[in-house]
Amino acid sequence: MTSPLPLRRLGRMGPEVAALGLGCMGMSDFYGPADRGESVATIHAALEAGVTLFDTGDFYGMGHNEMLLGEALRGRRDQAVISVKFGALRDPDMDFRGYDCRPEAVRNFVTYSLRRLGVDYIDIYRPSRLDPAVPVEDTIGAITDLVQQGYVRHIGLSEVGPETIRRAAAMHPICDLQIEWSILSRGLEAGIIPVCRALGIGVTAYGVLGRGLISGHWSRERRTQDFRTECPRFQGCNLEHNLALVERLRDIAGAKGTTVARVAVAWALARGEDVVPLVGARRRDRLAESLGALTVRLTSDELVAIDAAVPPGAAAGGRYPEAQLKFMDSER
Repeated sequence: MTSPLPLRRLGRMGPEVAALGLGCMGMSDFYGPADRGESVATIHAALEAGVTLFDTGDFYGMGHNEMLLGEALRGRRDQAVISVKFGALRDPDMDFRGYDCRPEAVRNFVTYSLRRLGVDYIDIYRPSRLDPAVPVEDTIGAITDLVQQGYVRHIGLSEVGPETIRRAAAMHPICDLQIEWSILSRGLEAGIIPVCRALGIGVTAYGVLGRGLISGHWSRERRTQDFRTECPRFQGCNLEHNLALVERLRDIAGAKGTTVARVAVAWALARGEDVVPLVGARRRDRLAESLGALTVRLTSDELVAIDAAVPPGAAAGGRYPEAQLKFMDSER
């Protein structure tokens, strides 16, 4: 696989991918209606630009996102590294009903994903959250069986804490941890990131634009009826406080002659060569803006200025609604 973009390896033994990946969630769920044709065109534009990592979940639109990605990748499977999350349970109203990571459920979920994607194997397969009723060893053991059978190439994790990471890695090599990491979300830096680095586990960082909050395109007047209305960072005084932080970033971006979004993505890229940011672009113009961050080199002085403008912990409000945070092992 060749790419005109810089490459990074996910973990010591994981796949080599382009330095930016595309998160496809918003093309099917959580951020309101999306244009299917534009979504497919955005995936094609990502491929043509050299993006190789495409992230989805079987519960994004309850299969819709996998079918969309499978359609867009038809005939181009060898150009893509497909990452799939599984385990989330939802009802017909699309409300979350917990997680199921039992070995028999893992085998059932992967079968659906392979069919919806139209592929013979999944490059990276990961539980979307820790199932508190199932030892992580049982879940990783089931995925290990799928690796041995050729249905999965690599095993990843998502939103888990240090102890779970260690236990999982003791069962099978883990290529990467997928977790939210942005200028606004830095709680993982003290405990989780050092464990990943000690074990040779890469990081795929999602939410690098704070779900649009630090994209530079959000405003006080913007009204949206999607998942973000439930997130504390987008509510009331929290939103006012957080948008004031964005204005500080806008000053730094302006002085560098670039955009807030590119500064935010460049900041994530600067976390280390073991980090691959996922950008959740649903349109080609937003994808192009994020890809432009690959040409933005933040100096040490500029990184210090960003820390001063938005210190760790400066964001107001939790990164998820409380009902979802309780399922996140990474928050314990």
